[in-house]
Amino acid sequence: MKHKRNKYMFGVGLIALAMGLTLLAYFGYNKISREIRLKRLLENNVVFEISNLNIKVPVLEGTDNETLSVAAGHFTDTGSVGKGNYCIAGHNSTIYAEIFNDLDKIQIGDEMHLIDTDDKRTRYTYVVTEYKIVSPKSTEILNDYGDNRLTVISCTDDGEYRQIVVGDLKSIQKP
Repeated sequence: MKHKRNKYMFGVGLIALAMGLTLLAYFGYNKISREIRLKRLLENNVVFEISNLNIKVPVLEGTDNETLSVAAGHFTDTGSVGKGNYCIAGHNSTIYAEIFNDLDKIQIGDEMHLIDTDDKRTRYTYVVTEYKIVSPKSTEILNDYGDNRLTVISCTDDGEYRQIVVGDLKSIQKP
C-alpha cells in the first residue's frame, strides 16, 4: 500500500512540475514577446521620455484602446513633434498599460523629451511649466495656443479626472 501511495505522489509531483514549467514558459514567452515588440516600437516611432520618472515609451498615432494598451498615443488633430501643441495620452492603470503611473510625481522645471523618427533621431526637449487636474470634459487642453508645447494627458489614480502636464519647447538637438 505504501509503495502504491509513493507512486501516486510521485505522479502528482511530476504533473505539478510539468504544469509549473508550462506556466513559466507561457509567461516567459509573453514577457519576451512584449519586450521585443516594445524594442521594435521604440526604434520605429517617436519616443517620449521623462528620465526623472523612468518613463520611456513609443508614441503611436491615435488614442484608441488598442494603441493605448501598448504605447502612448498622439491626438491626430494636434501639433507635430516640435511644432504647435503636440498632445499625447497614456494609461495610468495597473490593469492596462502602466505607461504614466508615476506622472503625478512630475515637478515644474523637469525635462521631457520627444525623439523624432527622422534619420537623425532629433531630440526635442521640453520643460514642464504646468501640472493640473481637470475634468475629462476639458478638451481645451488640445487647442493650439500659438506656441510649441507638449501636452501629456493621463487619468488620475481613481480614473475620474485627467492629469495634465504641459511643457514648453526648450531646445532641439540634432545628432
